[in-house]
Amino acid sequence: MSTPRRPHGPGDRRPPRPARSGEAGRNPSDRVRAPRPRSADQARQTPRRGGDPRAARPAARRPQRPAARPQPRMIRLADPRRRLRAAGIALVVVFTVFAGRLVQLQLLDSHALAAEAGANQYVPVVLSAERGSITASDGTVLATTVDAYDITADPTLFTPEATHVPDAPEQAAALLAPILDLPKEKIAGLLHLNPKNPKSRYALLAARQTPEAKNRISDLRANLAKQADTKACRAQRQLLGKPADKGGRSSVDTACANTLAGVVYSPSKRRVYPAGDLAGNLVGFVNAEGTGTGGLELQFQKDLAGVDGRSTYASVGGRIVPSSGGSQHAPVPGTDLRLTVDKDIQWAAQRAITDQVANAGAEKGYVVVQDVKTGRILAMATSPGLDPNKLSTARPEQLGNAAVQDAYEPGSTAKLMTMAAVLDTGTATWDTHVTVPNTLQRSDRVFHDDVDHETWYLTLAGVLAKSSNIGTIEAAEHLGKNQAEANKVLGGYLQKFGIGQPSGLGFPGETRGILAKPEDWKGSQQYTIPFGQGLSVNALQATSVFSTIANGGVRVAPSLVMGTTGPDGRYTQAQAGAQTRVVSEATAKTLTEMLESVVTDEQGTGTKAAIPGYRVAGKTGTANRVDPKTGRYSGYTASFIGFAPADQPRVTVSCVIQNPVNGHFGGQLCGPVFKQVMEFALKTLRVAPSGSAAPNLPVEWKP
Repeated sequence: MSTPRRPHGPGDRRPPRPARSGEAGRNPSDRVRAPRPRSADQARQTPRRGGDPRAARPAARRPQRPAARPQPRMIRLADPRRRLRAAGIALVVVFTVFAGRLVQLQLLDSHALAAEAGANQYVPVVLSAERGSITASDGTVLATTVDAYDITADPTLFTPEATHVPDAPEQAAALLAPILDLPKEKIAGLLHLNPKNPKSRYALLAARQTPEAKNRISDLRANLAKQADTKACRAQRQLLGKPADKGGRSSVDTACANTLAGVVYSPSKRRVYPAGDLAGNLVGFVNAEGTGTGGLELQFQKDLAGVDGRSTYASVGGRIVPSSGGSQHAPVPGTDLRLTVDKDIQWAAQRAITDQVANAGAEKGYVVVQDVKTGRILAMATSPGLDPNKLSTARPEQLGNAAVQDAYEPGSTAKLMTMAAVLDTGTATWDTHVTVPNTLQRSDRVFHDDVDHETWYLTLAGVLAKSSNIGTIEAAEHLGKNQAEANKVLGGYLQKFGIGQPSGLGFPGETRGILAKPEDWKGSQQYTIPFGQGLSVNALQATSVFSTIANGGVRVAPSLVMGTTGPDGRYTQAQAGAQTRVVSEATAKTLTEMLESVVTDEQGTGTKAAIPGYRVAGKTGTANRVDPKTGRYSGYTASFIGFAPADQPRVTVSCVIQNPVNGHFGGQLCGPVFKQVMEFALKTLRVAPSGSAAPNLPVEWKP
């Protein structure tokens, strides 16, 4: 029988079995620790513990347990929540900084930054308002505005740093001067930075230049830009800013510099006068800046100019940035003026006075044509005339309007006012007998008529017809009980006729004439004033006197503007001139008949003014002329003023010629001018011929 197997003792350990699949990764505490492997010698020499008798015997060869693989080192990771918390805090800080900066830029500093950006980047430009036009009564354009360009520049683009050229302003000025017709020094001064305002980016080089000038500058600038864009020039510019020992340059060659890059063109307007010298002295002119400087251009500057607009745009390198925003306020156009002037009558008046001034070798002359009913000026012509398109060649004496700016002694044409006072006060009638000696002693002076003569026996109408100085003095003396009272009466009538007062036209530079107070008339002056010496008038005032008589004794303030058209296109009729009764209608009618005798009577001084088919009333004037330079009498003033038809007055025409050489009598020099202009005006206005004959009042009586 078999012996039962006893339990294994400590020395009878069984060889360890190989680890099962999957046990290597278990926790070491869950399995028996494997004995440390020993070498064969150690196994033979070292006895087993416990005194096992088999220990001395050579150990049986046992199968080797494979060595356990080394366990991988375990890395302990940090808490991910801490990492997320730190990253979140960092992002909050960054976004807080960004948000704070955004608030500062957009809210706190937005206006200041915008202003700074605008100052550095945006260029302000004035948008010129279109100046109102001036037309004749029929709409013919006398002054208008056409397209032009303001040539401007940005001085900051002409510095050495911007152009890499040390003398860019001078180079640009040399190119622009011939085109703009300006001195090089003036242009260069404008292109340099302004020491008082170095940040200014706007300089006006020349205003209101023609499209041709703008195109020349544009072509020149384009050629310079093309030349500066060559490969060689680009290579030069690449060297800029490098150290000098590496060939660095402080400037580029002149051939590679576009010194006109900072020049800009701004649309503007330019004043032109299509009719040339037609009514040039009346219309006036504007200066280089487009501001009215003379004539109606000056008088109605505020209305004609309108209101300029304003625009800003971004500029980089002298070029406009299209999508950079900016601002714009549209300009308001000026008001158009329609004058009372008839272009055809104006042309006839200018031609007549120009020819006669030349024939007489005179210094100058003027013609005024007025509608007697409305006071409207139909023509105002001056010789020498003015073409506002050619101001650069005009002489100083051509720039004004002598018809209202010259003060002259009217001479015998003023006798009409003296006769009006005598008739209107009932002092005398047209047929009152007046004895006229060859000479007359008054005060400290002996008076004469224009010609020596025996004693004349004239009616009051004859005194006017023959233009007797002595007869006029005698008639005026009876206006009062004494000379002082007579002076006061005559002075009152002169004032009512508008002498010594503004005409009401308001024309720039208009003279009000000279008329002393009656109480200041001393010595011989109180006797010369009745026949037109010792007082001064302008041609318009003298014309208005005759228009007053032609209008039945009612003075109508003269006017030059028929109406206006505002920016909204609406036409507004001008108000009629103020009316003032000066003499009675009966007095005006009698004076008209007396004036007809001047023209129709063979002894009258105005026979050269007669017009076939029309009754003409008028008066000649020949006065000693005061030289404005010396203040002394030198030469003569010849004149003729009249109206027609005398039976139904419609038009008054005055002619004045100053300092003639070939003749000096008013009837001789101005009578033909009056006739030429009056005939043309009557035909132009289609005035019917007179329906009755002149009364031909007697001019003499027999003692």
